[in-house]
Amino acid sequence: MAMYGFGPMIDQLKKNPKTIVFTEGCDPRILEAASRLLASSFLTPILVGNEEEVLKAAEDAGYNIRGAQIIDSNHYDRFDEMVDKFCELRAGKKEGTPEKAREILTQPNYFGTMLVAMGVADALLGGATYSTSDTVRPALQLIKTKPNNSIVSSCFILVRPGATGENEVLAMGDCAINIAPSEDELVEICGETIECAKIFGIDPKVAFLSYSTLGSGKGDSVEKMRNAAAKAKAEFPDTPIEGELQFDAAVSPRVARTKCPDSKVAGHANTFIFPDINSGNMGYKIAQRMGNFEAYGPILLGLNAPINDLSRGCNAIEVYSMAIITAALV
Repeated sequence: MAMYGFGPMIDQLKKNPKTIVFTEGCDPRILEAASRLLASSFLTPILVGNEEEVLKAAEDAGYNIRGAQIIDSNHYDRFDEMVDKFCELRAGKKEGTPEKAREILTQPNYFGTMLVAMGVADALLGGATYSTSDTVRPALQLIKTKPNNSIVSSCFILVRPGATGENEVLAMGDCAINIAPSEDELVEICGETIECAKIFGIDPKVAFLSYSTLGSGKGDSVEKMRNAAAKAKAEFPDTPIEGELQFDAAVSPRVARTKCPDSKVAGHANTFIFPDINSGNMGYKIAQRMGNFEAYGPILLGLNAPINDLSRGCNAIEVYSMAIITAALV
């Protein structure tokens, strides 16, 4: 994966350095990314795992991780405090007992998430060897959603070199988490995607996508996107939003002039809200594989702290990139 210009994010982190916990400390891809981060001074990795095993894995792979924190759940001096905090957060749940907490906190994804909950780390990146749900579940249970949010959603940032020499950057949500979001959930996804887009230098022009353009088609999905777009316009009056739009009307000025000539978004959209996970997942992958975009994500949105998921097929450059993105969300 080619590196998107992360200069502004790195500059931001240099002014205010962060720590990020990696839940799979022995994975060679994590170790390579950690060694790259340690060569700078803006983001300190915390590696979860047995210290001896992590150091041996780094030595075997040839990566210098001197300066990294390595934390083993079996020898953590604040483990009793962590158990108490876990029980507090899960009070009233079947796992909210000291015995269950101790058992659960031996799992790296839960242990790493608690390091964030306790303020030991600013952010977390996991999932190089386990599923998205194994990253999201502990985050929902322990970090929880922001006060005004009801769901966790996700955004992909897509980047490719533009004809003028500047990168073309798009935001797409939600392509990974919510299977069939409601109208109100789509409004929430829209708000989070707008804020994520701004971090990447996008001036958001939002299209709620459909197989219909402003009433040209009928159906439950069309109505959902039309209503969600109307609610989003009211919720975010300072952001240009249009919907429902077909994709060609959203991105092609020529098509937009025919289908919706009075729209200020149509033909120029750069931030896309999909009706469901099916269309979203296919949409970003079509752009990635056939449009030669680099895809960064899924970037999880709506949590009280930045926690992100890796693809199990990721490489070290993707881990490094996602670490910077995740920390920049703090």
